[in-house]
Amino acid sequence: MFKNTISNLTRIRQVAEVLLRYGFEDVVTTTPLRRLVSKSRRLSWQREDRPVFETTRWERVRLIIEELGPTFIKLAQAMSNRADLLPEALIDEFEKLQSNVPPFETALARQIIEEELGRPIAEVFSEFDDVTLGSASIGQVHRARLLSGEEVVVKVQRPGVQQKVKSDLALLHELVRLTAGFLQKQGLANPQDIVDAFERSMSKELDYTAEARSMDQFRKLYEDYATFYVPKPYRELSTARVLVIEFVSGCKITDKAQLQAWGLSPATVAENGMDIYLTQIFEFGVFHADPHPGNVLVRPDGTIVLIDFGMVGRLTKQQKYAFAGVFIGMARQDARSMALNFRRLALTAEIPDMRAFEADLSQLIEDFAMLDVKEMSMSDLADALQTIIYNYKLQVPGAVFLILRALVILEGIGKVLHPSFNTFEFVRPYGAKIIREQYSRENLLTEAEYTGTQLLALLQTLPSDVRQIVRKISKGELRLRFELVGYQSLLRKADQLVSRTILALLSVGGLLFSGLSLMGRYSPDMPYHRGVPEITWWSLGATGFLLLILLLLGTGRREK
Repeated sequence: MFKNTISNLTRIRQVAEVLLRYGFEDVVTTTPLRRLVSKSRRLSWQREDRPVFETTRWERVRLIIEELGPTFIKLAQAMSNRADLLPEALIDEFEKLQSNVPPFETALARQIIEEELGRPIAEVFSEFDDVTLGSASIGQVHRARLLSGEEVVVKVQRPGVQQKVKSDLALLHELVRLTAGFLQKQGLANPQDIVDAFERSMSKELDYTAEARSMDQFRKLYEDYATFYVPKPYRELSTARVLVIEFVSGCKITDKAQLQAWGLSPATVAENGMDIYLTQIFEFGVFHADPHPGNVLVRPDGTIVLIDFGMVGRLTKQQKYAFAGVFIGMARQDARSMALNFRRLALTAEIPDMRAFEADLSQLIEDFAMLDVKEMSMSDLADALQTIIYNYKLQVPGAVFLILRALVILEGIGKVLHPSFNTFEFVRPYGAKIIREQYSRENLLTEAEYTGTQLLALLQTLPSDVRQIVRKISKGELRLRFELVGYQSLLRKADQLVSRTILALLSVGGLLFSGLSLMGRYSPDMPYHRGVPEITWWSLGATGFLLLILLLLGTGRREK
């Protein structure tokens, strides 16, 4: 434990120095990080002979992320999908991040495979290609052939990557703890929640069995689709660190020349690809979240193949209906409907000014209503929606941003293959289909059954709950707890007012007593001063002291 603490301290000091080098001195000097870096160790403000301040602040953030390594790059890439949390300029910079990591030695890959499978490679594969097909921060891919003859690809996790990620995640938690105040001032309200969500995502990515389960789920959902194929995972040969998948040949979906050489219509391929994705989103609510051209292949017969299921998004039924409702409201030019569906979609629907929210959505509708179908762009719409989400701090499911990002990527692919490709034309019929599904007899019966079940559960527990409350009342054990939120200043003022009132009453009482004491009849032992009983002098002194306190309280309040 002591060793890990020293290691984290050293790493945090390195991070602080990187922040200084890129001109983020305010992050260090306004947080507890300043205690970790001496003035003598503050480095020059240069990067490759280029003054740091010639770059924008957000560009410097990207440069810092690149220097801190793969875990931070992955966090930034994940955050690039969260337009509700980050400004657009920073998202643009994060989208430029590339985690180009060279492959590790094949001998190590072979060793890991044998350790995970518990037997020599020769007992599993008849062929194993030492040249990697691809390499990333988590692992790399090799081509191989099983003893039974099937061609496969083998994903192998990097040695020590789990420990490295855990160490970096611990560092992220510590950095957020040290800089939480600064981050919140920059508009990032819940930085700790973000790191927690990223930690859960990384835990899934570090477990290859999760990807294998996703592939099996997609294979089952699309078993009857002739134009779509998902490679088979070999679960019996896969572990948390090794994943064996069926090898599928084909060209990238954007390779228009090859598609035409095979006699395929690029326009039809683009339409089929969009249809598959919209089916995933609006029918199944489970979708491949990273459809860049390298992950979408086309076979010579036109079948579309998706690979790399490390990132899969999911929507609940209600989220699916609400998301579709946003697009349907826009198509109908109904800003109120869009606003209501945004509230249904949001995890927390606290919109302080619904009129302003509806007005902004109405402006968005007007901006796009004036455009010709050919001029419409999913990219522009996604940017506009994300800006509204960010401005109103709506907490919507992360899957929503994955969908918008996927649709933008698919539109880019579609325009390469189909010059007149328009995403909205494909989304529109799915919107009508969603409405039919939402108000179908089966769905209404399901909702009624769920509501009835909840009501029945309430009625079943209500008598016992009421008896328990009555029993506590009869025994005098019922306690009510009230918590006033936002009334602190009012309570302080009330407290000050009560204090001054008490002092004023005591002062008036002291004056009255002083006057009455002059009329009293006292024993000969009562001392007098200048003809006035001593008790009167004491009473006047106490009253004067109370009046002085009142005067000081009033002066202090005016100064504030």
